[in-house]
Amino acid sequence: MAIEAGKKAPDFKLPTDGGGTVSLKALRGKPVVLYFYPKDDTSGCTAEACGFRDNLSKFNRVKAEVIGISRDPVKSHDKFKAKYDLPFTLASDEEGKVCEAYGTWVQKSLYGRKYMGIERATFLIDGAGVVRHVWRKVKVPGHVEDVLAAAKAL
Repeated sequence: MAIEAGKKAPDFKLPTDGGGTVSLKALRGKPVVLYFYPKDDTSGCTAEACGFRDNLSKFNRVKAEVIGISRDPVKSHDKFKAKYDLPFTLASDEEGKVCEAYGTWVQKSLYGRKYMGIERATFLIDGAGVVRHVWRKVKVPGHVEDVLAAAKAL
């Protein structure tokens, strides 16, 4: 099932870094930047996370909540956050149910080997829980700026 702009965002409740939980329902009323990434502490994922970190004050100005989701366990998220001083929530989708609901759990190919993994994707969800923008197969350079521009336009 592909999530498209204009559709209701699938609700979820996931464990987060620091022993907390996050749900989309609890964030109603404010825009949410939900970004899915393959793996903590890898080059592309670190660059993307640091991009959101470095621009978080700008997202805060438009009252947007930034949440990163991967299938890494909470313990891995805690280390990743501490290492790079990430000031936003990282949610753990170890079972992959949220990745599947958002269509980010896909077949990938590397050097001819096929495997299942998370497609780097970002969803901008408005305060009413409706998806307003979708970025799939994200290339990290310039991505955070594109998301910020869309968040400002909400």
